[in-house]
Amino acid sequence: MRIALVDSGLGTLATAAALRRMRPDLDLVLSTDPDHAPWGPRPPEEVAALALECARAALRYGPAALVLACNTASVHCLTSLRAHLEPRVPVVGTVPAIKPAAATGGPIAIWATPATTRSAYQRALIREFAAAIPVAEVASATLASAVDAGEEAAIAAAIEEAAARTPREIRALVLGCTQYRLVADRIQAALAPGVELFDAAEAVAAQTLRRLGLPPRPEATPTGTLVVLASGRPGGLPPAALGYEAGRVLARPGGRGTSPAGATADRRDRPGPPSPLAAG
Repeated sequence: MRIALVDSGLGTLATAAALRRMRPDLDLVLSTDPDHAPWGPRPPEEVAALALECARAALRYGPAALVLACNTASVHCLTSLRAHLEPRVPVVGTVPAIKPAAATGGPIAIWATPATTRSAYQRALIREFAAAIPVAEVASATLASAVDAGEEAAIAAAIEEAAARTPREIRALVLGCTQYRLVADRIQAALAPGVELFDAAEAVAAQTLRRLGLPPRPEATPTGTLVVLASGRPGGLPPAALGYEAGRVLARPGGRGTSPAGATADRRDRPGPPSPLAAG
């Protein structure tokens, strides 16, 4: 069985790695968009159009489910993708983990891209789950792109800048961009001691399996394949991905994630019949 994940850059890695750990026998398609990454600073209508193109590219491979492994895309186009695809193909979104973070009693902060931070969706989550506690919304226009590029100095500068705008008294920090999970240890180190981090990768992976009626089987034989699409072009994991533990999980033997960019997918990883969205 194949699952597709969509994000502009390396944000697919954390959820894909969680799926790989839970079900090493699953085939995965990572549909990324390096030609237009990051999506976070872009207007909502452009984010929706770009996410739709990535979904179309992934759906050519016949996945059983599609995961929007991107907070920005989820808050702007999850509803429209579900309207197009479900019930034929379940669509699982990724939204900021505000509910569990708010359960700490606050105060909390939410680090996210500008598009997610200014979205009505995030504001609705705050009203629903965190209306009674202080919430600091911290938008970063540079951290996601620095993570995608694997640029250590840029990552450090972006984290330092965001941390400087984060109240020191917070109890919990929501990682509202899937790229941020990849540098969670560095974010933790930049915060006051005792701050708990919250993100959605494991929860989204578990929800995807539930939607498909699949139990976790971490002991399964690691036969799952990996296809990586770069703005629709078949390729491989970019070099920056291997700088993160999630990327290394996907690149281990059995995951077929070690092929260089431009490598040809094996027979099982070639596009199948057109999906409802593939033709536009």
